Amino acid sequence: MDNELMHAPRLAHRRVGSGEPLLLLHGIGATLDDFSELIPRLSEHFEVLAIDLPGHGSSPMLETRPTIEALGDALVADLDAHGWDRVHVLGNSLGGRLAIELAKRGRALSVVALSPSGLGLPPERVFQGVLMAGARIANKVRSPLIERMSHSTAGRTALTAGLRAMPWRTTRTESLSVKGGFAESTGYWSMLWDSILMDVPTGLDKITCPVVLGQGVLDVVASAQTVRYTPLIPGSQFVPLPWAGHAPQSDTPDTIVDLVRRAATRAEPVPSAFRDQGSRVSPRA
Repeated sequence: MDNELMHAPRLAHRRVGSGEPLLLLHGIGATLDDFSELIPRLSEHFEVLAIDLPGHGSSPMLETRPTIEALGDALVADLDAHGWDRVHVLGNSLGGRLAIELAKRGRALSVVALSPSGLGLPPERVFQGVLMAGARIANKVRSPLIERMSHSTAGRTALTAGLRAMPWRTTRTESLSVKGGFAESTGYWSMLWDSILMDVPTGLDKITCPVVLGQGVLDVVASAQTVRYTPLIPGSQFVPLPWAGHAPQSDTPDTIVDLVRRAATRAEPVPSAFRDQGSRVSPRA
């Protein structure tokens, strides 16, 4: 870019569309394919960057403990490598928590966080940890069968039950995200411990961008964590999602697209010089 030396992005990604920049962040145990049905819809309005979090899909694991701070550093480095400064962010579960982290660091134009982790009470953290551990073990065991299971409605339902409220709607590509996530991710246990079970968010009062907190009313994983963010993030809005689960991407896709678009309209406008280039800016020093 303008003869400046840039480091290549380290995290596996898919980048499509045009317009203001939108970053998609999946949850622990998934991959960017968890957004595969949303990406074409969102790319009609934004330039979309979907990534595999460290240790998931095709992304390498971190060389340090995968705390929220370390994961945030990795995301910031990748945004810089893509030539992006501030971005709209849509995140689910751990991805929602990381979206809030980017907002705290001033790197978000707007945030839609779906069932973000981070504010569970001790008993809820134990429950969530047991669920996530069970999902890891179950998918490890059935890993050789996941590809075959993804070809049938019954198989896809079995693969995404507990995450989706209507898992039979899950597409083959979406269901395969559990293979690159729960079944094959590296550093899963340390990420579960460091970035979810031991995470305590701070500094949320520093957030100035629009934040929408969405949670499926049938979410059995995150319990009441999402709504607890509302009084801690200035001006944030909580939106319950009817007939949706913890990862509602295929439960309520139209609603999610609408939430992202409405949050983006409340954000500070991207300067026209950046907007004409897909909101690219020079990487930070």
